[in-house]
Amino acid sequence: MILTVIIFIIGIALLVKGADLFVGGGSGLALRHSISPALIGFTIIAFGTSLPELVVSTNAAATGNTAIALGNVLGSNIANIALILALCTFIRPDMIAASGTSRPALVRHTVMMLVATAAFALLATLGTLGALSGVVLLVLFVVILAVLWRERREEGGVHIKSHGWADALYIGLGLVAVIIGARLVVESAVTIAEGFGIPAFVIGLSVVAVGTSLPELATSLVAALRDEGAISIGNILGSNIFNLLLVLGVSLLLAPVTIGSWADIIAVVLFTVAILPLLFARPSVVRGWSVLMLVGYVVYIAWAFAAAPVG
Repeated sequence: MILTVIIFIIGIALLVKGADLFVGGGSGLALRHSISPALIGFTIIAFGTSLPELVVSTNAAATGNTAIALGNVLGSNIANIALILALCTFIRPDMIAASGTSRPALVRHTVMMLVATAAFALLATLGTLGALSGVVLLVLFVVILAVLWRERREEGGVHIKSHGWADALYIGLGLVAVIIGARLVVESAVTIAEGFGIPAFVIGLSVVAVGTSLPELATSLVAALRDEGAISIGNILGSNIFNLLLVLGVSLLLAPVTIGSWADIIAVVLFTVAILPLLFARPSVVRGWSVLMLVGYVVYIAWAFAAAPVG
């Protein structure tokens, strides 16, 4: 148990340092190439911080642990909003208002996330999500990427040139650190959780989801503290889209997933819609809403554990 705790601490340290490098590199690219910080956070950083979810969920699906695969995606999206974004906006309630020229992009990205969540919820009414559902999610993901590419061109037709290698190096090193750190944290946390006989879906929804969301937590929190609010928010919005469309889409191509409880689908939808006050309310309202979101997240996770059979 002592060794497990040590591994957990090492994982946290890698996540924090990796996040710092990742945000530094992303901010450098945004400044050097005149790319919107919101777009950098929504694409490059969001993809990097979503890789742990992709690795965990696809591996789980490939080995038949579809409950963990689905729970990881749903739990990560809920944690991204109700835990990570709520924590960031509690600490810096004015970071949305201070996003400046990135604010319109954040609005568009929020709409994209709501569309992705609605598409998933509609597919969930089928009861079982198979390869066809996976294809639908992946097609929607490609459409969103195409829209982002057009948005990138509208922001000045920027091109990443070779002289920006230093920023790319920071992003690469940070990415490696957050992925390794996430794996160490998840594996050590799951080892402890399984010792208590917790069901696979609940493990995926809580321990694994929070573990794979730690890169988002570290990256977004560091970005918020460094006055890079647009990167912080863009990271969350982009990560949720990557999770629902890319991570779940690829997982469904590997194995079908059965929707066990509509309560969790409803929770994802409600927490996703609840992001709107965090983005568009006055700073004084944002901090209070952040507290409500954090409390709501704790209550939801407590309910998930209480409702699950143990053993």
